[in-house]
Amino acid sequence: MDPVIIVGAGPVGLTLALALARQDVPSVVLDEGPGKDEPRPARTVVLREDTAALVERLTGLPLDEFGTRWAGWRSMRRKQVMREITFGHADDEGPAAPADTDQTPSAESPPLHIAQHVLTNALRAALTHQRLVKIAVDSRLDTIEQETSGVTAHTRGPKGTWWRGSYLVGCDGPRSTVRKLQDVRFPGRTAVERHAVAALRAELPWPGRALLHRMPPWRTSGPSGGEITARPLPEGVWRLDWLLPPGKDLVTPELLVARVRETLAGWTDGTTPPYELLDTGVHTVHHRLARRWRVGRVFLAGDAAHLLGALGTHGLDEGLRDADNLAWKLALAWHHGPHEALLDSYQAERRAVIAARLRTGDQMLPLLRGGGALRSYVPGAARGHDTLLTDGHLGRGPLGAPGGYAESPLAPGDLESRATVDTPPGATVADVRVTAEDGSRVRLRDRLGRGALLVVLVAPGTGVWERKHWVTAGIMPRLAAAVTALPHPAELLVAESYPGAGAHTVLLVRPDGHLVVAMNGVRPADLYAAAEATLGGPAQARTEATAGSR
Repeated sequence: MDPVIIVGAGPVGLTLALALARQDVPSVVLDEGPGKDEPRPARTVVLREDTAALVERLTGLPLDEFGTRWAGWRSMRRKQVMREITFGHADDEGPAAPADTDQTPSAESPPLHIAQHVLTNALRAALTHQRLVKIAVDSRLDTIEQETSGVTAHTRGPKGTWWRGSYLVGCDGPRSTVRKLQDVRFPGRTAVERHAVAALRAELPWPGRALLHRMPPWRTSGPSGGEITARPLPEGVWRLDWLLPPGKDLVTPELLVARVRETLAGWTDGTTPPYELLDTGVHTVHHRLARRWRVGRVFLAGDAAHLLGALGTHGLDEGLRDADNLAWKLALAWHHGPHEALLDSYQAERRAVIAARLRTGDQMLPLLRGGGALRSYVPGAARGHDTLLTDGHLGRGPLGAPGGYAESPLAPGDLESRATVDTPPGATVADVRVTAEDGSRVRLRDRLGRGALLVVLVAPGTGVWERKHWVTAGIMPRLAAAVTALPHPAELLVAESYPGAGAHTVLLVRPDGHLVVAMNGVRPADLYAAAEATLGGPAQARTEATAGSR
């Protein structure tokens, strides 16, 4: 089989190449640039817990050494602290807060904030050790030709050439050449929000904590009186974002420096503290969604497929989820032949998630930025406003929570043994500790992305015994036999506990970490049916669908 052609060497394209290599699928990455990124400290990304874990799994690098996990979150309105969250310390009440503020300790994992060029360099470094990945620099795509058996792409540059691939994935950004060559429309809204951005080194009064400051007392102009976000980076560096008024007014260096000085002075004692300005820019948020994410053997991912980012949401995090979703499906088709329903499910699942987030953002944006109308929708306008914005920044709630695949075409039908756990079907599984088949104790997320389905048995008490004592006892032999008989390779894991699950609950998990179904006990027929649905349907139905599409 020919390799998968990946157009674009940004974080999404490089992540996809690593994810495919982890499943023994070769790829060629077409990079129109020289193979390195210019450092831009003001261009940063925020990754949720599971997407940061995905990158760490693929690179083998602890991202905490390259980025910063927020110690907490603070929301302010004028001079008042509206909300303060401390991460990882659910039993820590933190410093005293005024009686009318909401101070919420939280055991949830904090987001990871990292400069994009640092993330890209980490992915590139991991690829240097991958024999299955070839990066072709100075290679700009200009032609795509599809046939029944594969894809041919032509690049121009110093060594313009033709490339032959089994599939092609466009990860080439908002102005995607792949999308244009496939004549895919990209409708949406332009300049939904604009932010002036600065990266600077300074000492702020809340080290390690991110801040959302609305209507600061020294600034009364702009949407809702102004809005500033401060997010920490390593080595005392901060990224500051100022929400700009609607329009296309030029943001001059002088204006940005004035914003920096007045903001730092407002946050300290009224005088501007020492600071080092490292980088500046203007970040413009667009909302766009490609009509199609698959055209035959050509797929779109990341900014080539969608643009979002208003109200605290972050597009790259969703782009990495695209890569994770698509990788195992391409790998299965690459190794085992056409799985059209499975490949179609990439667009069905991912496009639905992004469309829902864009709809929510477009509905909330006029309410949050318009001020008074919010009162008719959210009791306590200021506090409701703050809650929605905080959810967007922290990756939860209607604005920020990663979407699930409950309505996926891969979801199994009614199963007699279906059980309920704290993770809804289609959502990302909790990262519990499990015992693997070799007896090692690992995190569940460590077993993801290898191409195999995961079957997790919840068996309290097994953690205190060696595997040899319980692997042949009770229901284990029957479950092991059922796993061996599944229509796709699967790994059997055992967990001491799982949130909301009773003893002998069996979880079926996709290679990208989304829960297919939870079942009461060992029901081989139900387990087989659920696994079959996860692959796109019964083998006979897949064969007929493939024949019908020719």
